Amino acid sequence: MTAKIEGFHHVKFPVRDLARSREWYERVLGLEVTHEFPDDDGVVRGVAGSVDGVPVALRVQEAAAAGLAGFDPVCFSIADRAAADAWIARLDALGVEHPPLFEATTGWMVRFNDPDGTEIRLYSLSKDDGVDHTGEQGYAQRVR
Repeated sequence: MTAKIEGFHHVKFPVRDLARSREWYERVLGLEVTHEFPDDDGVVRGVAGSVDGVPVALRVQEAAAAGLAGFDPVCFSIADRAAADAWIARLDALGVEHPPLFEATTGWMVRFNDPDGTEIRLYSLSKDDGVDHTGEQGYAQRVR
């Protein structure tokens, strides 16, 4: 047996207000909650479920949520430019503020913030979108 990472089990976001964040993740990302986690006092301070099959959890951790404001701890993958455009349209329809679609190093990126200011990024996987800025100023550089 070798020590090997097989993938990831789930992504967990710290939040300040579980009810507010749960509603937002359900409405905006389509989170389907399957589990609630009550603490010893019986108060539910965490939930888990999935977003399009990706395991996602939310947990009340006020200091951690404040510390992540403006940072992007995870980047979800989307198919291509068409998917990015569809997400922009969805965010617009829901009234979620976001900057314009971004040409990332090798694809398209949609960026927006959850209620605590954590930046959520959606990054296209398609190599057929004609976007590759690798090595250009301001983009990723290959390590030699």
